[in-house]
Amino acid sequence: MSETTASAASASLTPAAAASVPSAGVAAPGAGGDATLTARGRRAMVALRAVQVLLALFFGLASALPKLIAHPSAVEVFDTIGWGGAGMYAIGVLELAGAVALLVPVLQSLAATALSALMVGAFAVQVTVFAGENAATPVVLIVPLLLIAWVRRRHTAELVRWVQRRS
Repeated sequence: MSETTASAASASLTPAAAASVPSAGVAAPGAGGDATLTARGRRAMVALRAVQVLLALFFGLASALPKLIAHPSAVEVFDTIGWGGAGMYAIGVLELAGAVALLVPVLQSLAATALSALMVGAFAVQVTVFAGENAATPVVLIVPLLLIAWVRRRHTAELVRWVQRRS
């Protein structure tokens, strides 16, 4: 039975019978605080967290580290772009900060948004400077980053409230 069918079916059942029908995965809005996830919803959140960890590892180790240690391949790329060492280190620091922030709950949505913006820039550089040679890589990375930013957006609201209380 699909989730839509299950929700429609549960509306026509008695409360006791409706409790046994699977729902869409979260409690009704305003049902008392945090939404309670079903097993399927918990698995989805665990999977999303795993994607966050993998992206953090990618941005921290495979992307930022070569820039921060001035690996010859990174130096060559940034010299070709015309940004030199300063641009290479700046992008490396931004990627490393984003990788770390992806692992901090209150920063994860903001980090995913910032890394997405960085990937838009990487895509533009790939298309304009390198004739689209590796243009698919930033596009592929943007998809899970935007998913993380959307699903974890509640954390951005928490961060804004925290900053407002501190000022």
